[in-house]
Amino acid sequence: MSGPEVDRTDPIEAHVAELAAVLHGVDRAKSRMLAELREGLLDAATELAPGGEPDDEAAREAVRQFGGVAELAPDFQRELTLIQARHTSRRILLLAPFLLPCWYVLAVAGPPAHRLPYAAQVLLAHLGGTAAATALAAAVFLAATGRLARGLSTPDRLPVVVAWTGTTAAVAFALSAFTLTASALLTPGPPLCVLVGAVAIVFHAKIAASARACRRCARLVVAA
Repeated sequence: MSGPEVDRTDPIEAHVAELAAVLHGVDRAKSRMLAELREGLLDAATELAPGGEPDDEAAREAVRQFGGVAELAPDFQRELTLIQARHTSRRILLLAPFLLPCWYVLAVAGPPAHRLPYAAQVLLAHLGGTAAATALAAAVFLAATGRLARGLSTPDRLPVVVAWTGTTAAVAFALSAFTLTASALLTPGPPLCVLVGAVAIVFHAKIAASARACRRCARLVVAA
């Protein structure tokens, strides 16, 4: 699906579109940052125009003063990468703990006839522990980049660590879904196995996609 058409004859719109093409991150944050840049360029062009009505010459001068794409992109991308890292951390923190109550219900709380095979219980216990560890790490990442830590510098490698933490959580969900589905097919396991496995696949896809986006943003920051 293509985005809205851009007036390439307008220096400001062309500049904003060129910058948008090289930035990656959470769409809402990216749109907000570009809207603020466009507003700043329009204000500058208005001040530079002789009659207070922006023209192409004033717009080009405003763009020159603000800096080209090569100058602006690194700082914009760095901010977008941090936002993407927080977005990924929040998603891990919200979804990863799902494995813990599911493991408890399917392996411990249900009647013996409906419990998972012992091997599946052991594997799910380890996967639940992994998910809990990633959720704890995500909480630390959010604290390290939140309001209380604004005065501190964010480690350059933090987005990469967040991305790999997300990948770990996604793998835990995928293995959990496989284990539950196999248990439901091979043994008269609990009826909830298939349902929980399906939810685990959905959560796997959400976390994996966010982790990939975080890793891509981190690579762009390193390249810049």
